[in-house]
Amino acid sequence: MNPFALIMLLISLAIGTMITLSSHHWLLAWIGLEINTLALLPLMTKTPHPRAIEAATKYFLTQAAASALMLFSCLINALQTGEWVINPFPDLLINSLSIALMMKLGLAPLHFWLPEVLQGISLPTGLILSTWQKIPPMILLFQISPNVNLNLMVILSLTSILIGGWGGIGQTQLRKIMAFSSIGHLGWIIFILKFNPQLSLFSFTLYLIMTTAMFFSLIMLSSTKMLQISTSWTKNPALTLTTLLILLSLAGLPPLTGFLPKLLITLELIKQNMIIFAALAMLTSLLALFFYLRLAYLISLTLPPNCYNSLINWRTPMKPHLVPTVVNVMAMALLPLTPTIFFV
Repeated sequence: MNPFALIMLLISLAIGTMITLSSHHWLLAWIGLEINTLALLPLMTKTPHPRAIEAATKYFLTQAAASALMLFSCLINALQTGEWVINPFPDLLINSLSIALMMKLGLAPLHFWLPEVLQGISLPTGLILSTWQKIPPMILLFQISPNVNLNLMVILSLTSILIGGWGGIGQTQLRKIMAFSSIGHLGWIIFILKFNPQLSLFSFTLYLIMTTAMFFSLIMLSSTKMLQISTSWTKNPALTLTTLLILLSLAGLPPLTGFLPKLLITLELIKQNMIIFAALAMLTSLLALFFYLRLAYLISLTLPPNCYNSLINWRTPMKPHLVPTVVNVMAMALLPLTPTIFFV
């Protein structure tokens, strides 16, 4: 792709997100979401492969349907209240608006497009789809969080956590595994949206950091399948070790960053006397833990952690990468800074 065209598309992505984040008017928020969608489509199809074209078509149709439902809800709200301001919303319309935003995010049971789309595109575009494209709909959900239907949120979040674990178990493609991981994490985030939006925002920020770190690692290791990541130790031992720790962080194991959102969300659910739902969420997230541990096993134990006996420097030359290094460290070691980041 022409570098000038690529820069213009990335600027359009940034502008669309900023329009949505800074808007108090539903029409402006909708325009920002549309700019985001249309700017990502050429990035998806820059490799002219039938799978990429299919993924872009599925993404466009799904986002167009969600945008139509969102615009319909906003128009009916404007007819009833005479206002386009983001906050006031009747109970019936808030459900259709929430469903539209969750379809844009890829939450279950509106998730069927996400694994297929992510599998058909390149890793850098998948990084944008899994992180940057989630920000505008999620911020709109934060803004309407006082009015959302609690029953709808609980049902969709439990379904997402279950599907995020269950769907990823039988996968061998890393991009599909990351798609189901995204569904599961977003389920945890919206679980607490009604009670504590600040905690949801904090968990969403940690999700962005961990997912970015994992995609950076996969891009640098050039791995899209389990077979490729199992032989990555001989290419770059240090990066393979950090990839292993990031996987365990995504799984939510205690000493790592990913333990934070699960711990704090579970505590908040217990405070709200939703102990049964907290137990259900933790039990269903064990399904996701299985495939994370399977990947960690593949990385660390299927090959001996040593280099071949050869005098030829056959490894791929690695330049120092500052941004992935910082993001990887944050994805692993933010646990001690939790009081400073969250409670202040």
